[in-house]
Amino acid sequence: MDRYLHHFPQADRQAILKVWTEKNQWVNQPKKGFLRYREPMQRVSGLRASCCDFTGDTVVIGRPDDISADQHTRLYAALRQFMPWRKGPFEVFGIEIDAEWRSERKWRRILPELPDLRSKVVADIGCNNGYYMFRMLPHEPAFVLGFEPYVQHYYTFHTLNTFARQDNLSVELFGIEHLPLFPDSFDVIFCLGILYHRPSPIEALRDLHRALKPGGTVIIESQAIPGEEPVALFPEKTYAKVPGTWFVPTGACLRNWLARTGFTDILMFDSHPMSSRDQRRTEWMVFESYEDFIDKENPALTIEKYPAPWRVFFKATKNK
Repeated sequence: MDRYLHHFPQADRQAILKVWTEKNQWVNQPKKGFLRYREPMQRVSGLRASCCDFTGDTVVIGRPDDISADQHTRLYAALRQFMPWRKGPFEVFGIEIDAEWRSERKWRRILPELPDLRSKVVADIGCNNGYYMFRMLPHEPAFVLGFEPYVQHYYTFHTLNTFARQDNLSVELFGIEHLPLFPDSFDVIFCLGILYHRPSPIEALRDLHRALKPGGTVIIESQAIPGEEPVALFPEKTYAKVPGTWFVPTGACLRNWLARTGFTDILMFDSHPMSSRDQRRTEWMVFESYEDFIDKENPALTIEKYPAPWRVFFKATKNK
């Protein structure tokens, strides 16, 4: 962590290092839940990619002939242990990983409104396995810090980046709740698919606002419900079978949240209904997916009879 703290002159370095130390002591314990992901990373940690390509829909790390047949067998087994793969697609030393989410579709929607990342300090909140962080690299950011509290995704990223060796990327076991440690720190923050999982989306947006440098930009993508009124759905227990869903806003509601938490130049630049074209079961994610969350009789409703989800995309700034 010391190697990149210089990017955050306003940050509370002592508090950050305290959290970082506690998290790493926790994740390095010899417990089964941690070993499940640490051990496969260690088994393939010696592999190195001769080249990478982050410009296309698929994040490509390495070539098939970079590794031996035996290494290929060990790598395939290790990558399977990181299942389920939620974000992608990836191609790792020739092994194609078709993730649940077709993340390239989301990235294409963001690209027309992508802020200038050249030489910028960027945060990706809830970065998962780092797919979007890798896609940022052709835009030449100075540094991208991924916030990812889940051990599975943390080790998946670090395994991939052990091969790719991209020094201006890092993922730490931070959640969005750790953003207050980074006041006025980021030129650009991506917060994709996070807000509806927060019991207080207003506090989350305030934390995002505080963590931006003056003049900085936030890109927010969120699950939403259709409608023109500024309202939010609060499900009784689950929404689309997901228990960790709190407030699901309309686009108008999310716009108001952004305005009332201090953002300006607010632009909703995309809005579309979700479908199995974006999220589906694959051989790398074998559990239930979108088609299992929707009412079989009426696809305009979730399994709980709520309005079926849309996705909305916002861009907003913090005043200088």
